[in-house]
Amino acid sequence: MTASEIRQSFLDFFKEKQHAIVPSAPVVPQDDPTLLFTNAGMNQFKNIFLDLEEPASKRAADTQKCIRVSGKHNDLEDVGFDTYHHTFFEMLGNWSFGDYFKKEAIAWAWELLTEKWGIPKERLYATVFAGDDADGLEPDTEAENLWKEVTDIKPENVLRFGKKDNFWEMGDTGPCGPCSEIHIDLTPDMSGGKLVNADDPRVIEVWNLVFIQYNRLKSGRLEPLPAKHVDTGMGFERIVAVLQGKDSNYDTDVFTPLISEISKLSGVNYPGPDNGMAHRVIADHIRTLTFAIGDGSLPSNDGRGYVLRRILRRAARFGRTLGLHEPFIYKLVPRLTEMMGEVFPELREKQEYISLVIKSEEESFNQTLDRGLEIFEKIVTTVREKNKTAIPGDEAFRLYDTYGFPLDLTELMAREQSLTVDNAGFEEAMDEQRKRAREAGKWELAIDYQPEKWDELSKGTASRFIGYTDLEADTEIRRLMREDGRVFFTLADTPFYAQSGGQVGDRGIIEGDGFRIRVLDTQKVGSHIVHVGEVDGELGEAKVIARVDAARRRDTERNHTATHLLHQALRDTLGTHVSQAGSLVSPERLRFDVTHFQKMEFAQLEDIEGQVNEHIRQDLEIETFTTSFVEARKLGAMAIFEEKYGETVRVVKIGDYSLELCGGTHLTHTGQAGYFNILAESSAAAGIRRLEALTGSGAEAYLRSARRIEDELQQLLHCQRDDLTTKVQELLEQRRQLEHEMQSLRGKLAGQEISGLVAQASALNGFRYVASKVHAQNVDELRTMSDTLRNQLRSGVGVLAAEINQKVTFVCIVTDDLIQDKKLRAGDIVKQVAAIAGGSGGGKPHMALAGGKDTDKIDAALKEVPGIVQGMVNG
Repeated sequence: MTASEIRQSFLDFFKEKQHAIVPSAPVVPQDDPTLLFTNAGMNQFKNIFLDLEEPASKRAADTQKCIRVSGKHNDLEDVGFDTYHHTFFEMLGNWSFGDYFKKEAIAWAWELLTEKWGIPKERLYATVFAGDDADGLEPDTEAENLWKEVTDIKPENVLRFGKKDNFWEMGDTGPCGPCSEIHIDLTPDMSGGKLVNADDPRVIEVWNLVFIQYNRLKSGRLEPLPAKHVDTGMGFERIVAVLQGKDSNYDTDVFTPLISEISKLSGVNYPGPDNGMAHRVIADHIRTLTFAIGDGSLPSNDGRGYVLRRILRRAARFGRTLGLHEPFIYKLVPRLTEMMGEVFPELREKQEYISLVIKSEEESFNQTLDRGLEIFEKIVTTVREKNKTAIPGDEAFRLYDTYGFPLDLTELMAREQSLTVDNAGFEEAMDEQRKRAREAGKWELAIDYQPEKWDELSKGTASRFIGYTDLEADTEIRRLMREDGRVFFTLADTPFYAQSGGQVGDRGIIEGDGFRIRVLDTQKVGSHIVHVGEVDGELGEAKVIARVDAARRRDTERNHTATHLLHQALRDTLGTHVSQAGSLVSPERLRFDVTHFQKMEFAQLEDIEGQVNEHIRQDLEIETFTTSFVEARKLGAMAIFEEKYGETVRVVKIGDYSLELCGGTHLTHTGQAGYFNILAESSAAAGIRRLEALTGSGAEAYLRSARRIEDELQQLLHCQRDDLTTKVQELLEQRRQLEHEMQSLRGKLAGQEISGLVAQASALNGFRYVASKVHAQNVDELRTMSDTLRNQLRSGVGVLAAEINQKVTFVCIVTDDLIQDKKLRAGDIVKQVAAIAGGSGGGKPHMALAGGKDTDKIDAALKEVPGIVQGMVNG
């Protein structure tokens, strides 16, 4: 059977058993921002197991796309070194949600493997849970007896194993239960019984049947579940290898078409000189990249995006070992789509887009890859010369920081050289960089909220935020600290919004009996809202009136609401791969970073701006409400990956257009934003685009300024608005022509100047020399003049000097005959000349450049030329 036939036969088998065949969930989780990638078949059914969602069907089966590249499920470092690890794989699975249990799961698994697929029964082993004293669990004799009763497995092939191998848990808490694994003995004489669970490729696990019957409480205690579930998972690539009689997953038709394509592109047939490692890595990694990008992820510098970047760069480096120096990974996408597009139609829909993303990322890395590999070779040589066995951490960090080599790529290359990497040193260098970045960044509230350091002005709870509804409050100062002429204080109730989620902190006024505090900023310190201000008068009683600067808050809200409209417009225009990667929302403007791999075209920006303004004109109502995180995600609310959300979240809903999790403050209707204007679009980082925009009065002021500039240009250029572009183009063309004429004229004048110098050249030891100050606009012009001098002098030495950008530049030429006969070197001459003017330099024997700081010493330096040359001739 082909791989496609095996996959379909699995689904058909369970369809006959009244299972609903469900589509694979995206490999990029849509409802769990804490999970990098979908890494198991059960991920999409998690809420059913947690009793948070009703199943559409009591029985289900599917083939689930999975990626395992982080945490305890991390196969990345093993890919390529063996024949069965993968970063992307399919998980065939069947589920029962409170319906059938162990008996049917075991019987059907045996039926499919032995009767449908014809695997020899004597080669199969079943493992069951041996019990655990710490949890007070008895051995799973129910499953053990069922194996012996409902199947004809050899009784001695049913083995007991402990909690590590045969007890499955979703996490520290939640549904869990014993499992029964099916292993196949691939040894020639079927003698592999002792190799079960020994991590030996001769006896491998092919199917895991999980019986979810307990709930793990926070106390660690187990309690029985009211409904029992079945969750099974079978590695597709592994079972295909078994059924096709292949020793390696990479020898099956899951991979061979890709490997053939790699051989075609590289001209290196599999396995090649590295025993197939490069082919296997690239074939695996293109699957991961294609499915992840197709499901909405993009290479970037953090989170799941950085995982993709690491994988792509790992594949690109292996491409170098096959002689592939130009972007090539993207060329594999059509072949993979041809192979898997019928089962996963999203590949066909997004093939062109996926190829463009991969090609763009390859081109970016190619700019530094070759140079980085050269540096790596030098590092290896140095390490070996010092008789060391580890690449220093600072060198590994240099490869990462300067040449874009992820640490695991450097570790892989070191491993190939029988070396290791000083990971601790790498992390130390990384921490130093983070420290420098923090110090170079914006001011942050560097205050630890330690009550003993703060004066207590009143007792009671503090930092209750009431600013969603109130901008003024009668309240009390709870605690206060003075530092550097400022006061830092907390309030009982505060209408001041603390900087969070990209929105800047509020400013305003605090008024008390005989004093006034001008609030300059509001920040979060732990769970406390800390106000930063300057005091007028003497602080007295704790009772105060707190007033937020309402106009400033409203301007901030205009920009914050606009970011939500912008986010949705970007996704509608560019695709659902777009997600927020950072933001700054201030009263003056907004900055919004999104995941996108290429510069946005002007027409796209016009469309995006138009969509935002259209929804502003519609004056949509903006609602906010709190709900559970799970319920918010079920409603379709967008969440930011790696943002930490509690069980209860705040949702901002803009009509039927936008729905996002957000704790910031917003308008009540979109019309209050007035007008939205995009100022700029730029690159914030690889795979991240940055948009800057204005709303309200800021946008109006910008448009007024643009109109004023336009009017001034019309007057200056004596033309109408529609003719401005044409007029400017005409002026630029005229300027280009004039510059060309000026350059030609300068060349003629320089030639005449050099001819005059040659005519007055002085004699020295049988040859001529020139030492003179000349007029040159830049170094290139000075270098051209030196070439002219060489040609006209024919035999001699020349030193020219020019003032360029308030500094002196020297150039020295020596003709070939003097290099040969007199052993003169231009680099040696110009070095001594420049030193007199407080500079240095050097170069090749026939021509050399040097710089000097002291322009007043030009004449003195040139005066020393004959003596310097004479000394070299005599020396």
